[in-house]
Amino acid sequence: MGLALVSCMTVYAVTQSKARAAQPPVALGNAASFAVLAYSGVTNSGPTVINGNLGVSPGSSVTGFGLGGGTVNGGIFTGATSLAGQAQTDLTAAYNDAAGRVPVATVATELGGTTKGPGVYDSAAGTFQITGPLILDAQGDPNAVFIFKMASTLNTAAASSVLLAGGAQACNVFWQVGSSASLGTTTSFQGNILAYASITVNTGATIVGRALARTANVTLLSNLITAPTCQAFPPSSPPSSPPSSPPATVTRTVTVRPTVKVTRTVCSSTAGNGHSNSLTHEDIDIDSNGHAYHHHHHS
Repeated sequence: MGLALVSCMTVYAVTQSKARAAQPPVALGNAASFAVLAYSGVTNSGPTVINGNLGVSPGSSVTGFGLGGGTVNGGIFTGATSLAGQAQTDLTAAYNDAAGRVPVATVATELGGTTKGPGVYDSAAGTFQITGPLILDAQGDPNAVFIFKMASTLNTAAASSVLLAGGAQACNVFWQVGSSASLGTTTSFQGNILAYASITVNTGATIVGRALARTANVTLLSNLITAPTCQAFPPSSPPSSPPSSPPATVTRTVTVRPTVKVTRTVCSSTAGNGHSNSLTHEDIDIDSNGHAYHHHHHS
């Protein structure tokens, strides 16, 4: 009998998959009814139209509205004891909520010319700039939430735009700005600006969203600002056209659990007669309940 030489090597590779939880929206509370909210005052020049409430608290200065000026299709509230005061309290809570979200990605300061999916984003520089179009793609989920966190400023170049795709809704887009925000002329903007300091909306810029400033003024120049209302959809159900006939109702519960994969390569051997034998390669998936699933590969 020939002598068999056996060479064995066992390699264990362990990986774990974890589903990314969907972000809940930032709750605006009483601030949700306001298209524009400032701390000390709102100054307007030109035929601005605001669809939603306008508020100032604890200040009371509102200029540039009325005859020959801007139009507010909603209420005007000023002072700490008004609805604007309650809205400022809720704005502070919303700002802190957004600031506390954990980013899923740190991306380049320049957002223009990019497409972003749902999630929480920050930049290494702590600022964001939009030059040209930014596309926010909800990937078929109308409840998808987008949060952009800045330690300091948000700026857009002239004629830039935020575009929504894949069922995204402006009400679910949040811009948490650590200092001031400035939108360039004729910018077409989407989402809720939650600024610690001032907000300037330059000539001809439009917002489907809100301009909410915690500690300073909001300045408007011939703008159109509309506070959006979210359309309600069941979780993970994109909007669709009504079916021609009632479909059957199917209820399905899917549970996603982390899995652990163990890859094991066993022995190979060479007998004295010169013949080589390869043994078993085995993959083992272990779910969070401890159940193991074996996958054998022979060669």
